[in-house]
Amino acid sequence: MTTETRNLTMMTDLYQLTMMNGYFLDGSYKNEAVFDLFFRANGQLNYAIAAGLEQAVDYIKNLRFDKADLEYLSGLGIFAPEFIEYLRGFKFTGDIFSVEEGEVVFPGEPIMVVKAPLIEAQLIETTLLNIVSHQTLIATKASRIVLAAGAKTVVEFGLRRAQGPDAGIYGARASIIGGCKGTSNVLAGQMFRIDVKGTHSHSWVMSYPSELEAFEAFASVYPDNCLLLVDTFDTLKSGVPNAIKVFKKLKAAGHKPVGIRLDSGDLAYLSKKARIMLDEAGFKDAIIFASNDIDENLISQLRLQDAKIDVYGVGTKLITSHDMPSLGGVYKLAEIERDGVRYPRMKFSDTTEKITNPGFKTIYRIYEKGSGKAFADLIALCDEQPLVKPLTLTHAVDRWKKTTLNDYEARCLHKQIFARGKCVYNCPPLCDSVNFANVEFGRFWDEYKRLSNPHIYKVNLSDRLYELKIGLLEANK
Repeated sequence: MTTETRNLTMMTDLYQLTMMNGYFLDGSYKNEAVFDLFFRANGQLNYAIAAGLEQAVDYIKNLRFDKADLEYLSGLGIFAPEFIEYLRGFKFTGDIFSVEEGEVVFPGEPIMVVKAPLIEAQLIETTLLNIVSHQTLIATKASRIVLAAGAKTVVEFGLRRAQGPDAGIYGARASIIGGCKGTSNVLAGQMFRIDVKGTHSHSWVMSYPSELEAFEAFASVYPDNCLLLVDTFDTLKSGVPNAIKVFKKLKAAGHKPVGIRLDSGDLAYLSKKARIMLDEAGFKDAIIFASNDIDENLISQLRLQDAKIDVYGVGTKLITSHDMPSLGGVYKLAEIERDGVRYPRMKFSDTTEKITNPGFKTIYRIYEKGSGKAFADLIALCDEQPLVKPLTLTHAVDRWKKTTLNDYEARCLHKQIFARGKCVYNCPPLCDSVNFANVEFGRFWDEYKRLSNPHIYKVNLSDRLYELKIGLLEANK
């Protein structure tokens, strides 16, 4: 069991269907359109980790309106009967290009490009944004938390605080792409072959006459997987001492205790004191697991205070992306065909960040030849060949800022996922996406990954794309 196959065709905004009805009635529904799915710069994220492609593929494969759907839509009284009849045989027939899961992406870059008849491309906007934006958001939050933790392990612990079952299940999946080493979510573990982690709660301790008896009972059931929650009553006066008593019995019986978990209080202070107590008792290998409203900011502070924490269980602030609950993903028309002629399209705005890039585009990542590190990205039109030597990269806005590379390596970030409605891409196992994410994230200099005041990574526009954009801006004056 790897994923859940569902028909999500009706999971859309009403206005997608009302526009589709209009396109059908005026005859423009067959015009080929190009849409870009990307996220906008928002001052909070300097990069993102793309995720959700596997579920997006599953969604497109299962696009269809069944009898109950058509009866419901007809009953709304706002759609033409001939449009309802058209929906009876609806399926996706276009092309989709996407970065792979685990790819590092930046604001304004097309994570996904849809090239399809207008009526089809319009319908899938809402659900693609829902799937890709959510998982990308959680994968990115996980990446930031894992980055803050350094060599320490991070486990996703947020199911009970997730905003619904899907957010818990697919958020757990995304957190693994972002670098977490396991989840408490058993269903996600079963569906995606993720390592599941967990021991016991405070209720286990409170259900026994004493803390020591609770620990002894747990150890008797799990002698080789004994990690005890020590803060139910008093962490340092009873919790850790009682854990040590149980650990000594386990050790005498030939078992190796795993460690303790802290879930409240001053984690830096308690972990340092607990570490001393465990070491002095002869349990230097026992780990200290910490939870309790942890995020990348708290982890950074704990590390500054030399907290003795080996594993972080991160729940609410990861699974909800607490400080940034939305990626800010958008899906914008970039090109439209009419009467056999293709017209570039862009959204105009007084806000520079909201002006979109026109045309059918792709992304190239440019790597430094010697170090192999990512140097810049280049967004270019699909019908041009911008990779020449020497290569001059020009700032997307301030064109006077230029860099010339005489030698470099380059990689196109987009893979074709659907061709004329047929899926031509095999989604890799989740473990492969995790490995890909680790390798590619490692190809960026640390300066770009800083949690505070990061160096801004260069995302450039090719000369042809820039000229097209400026031409449209001038024509709109």
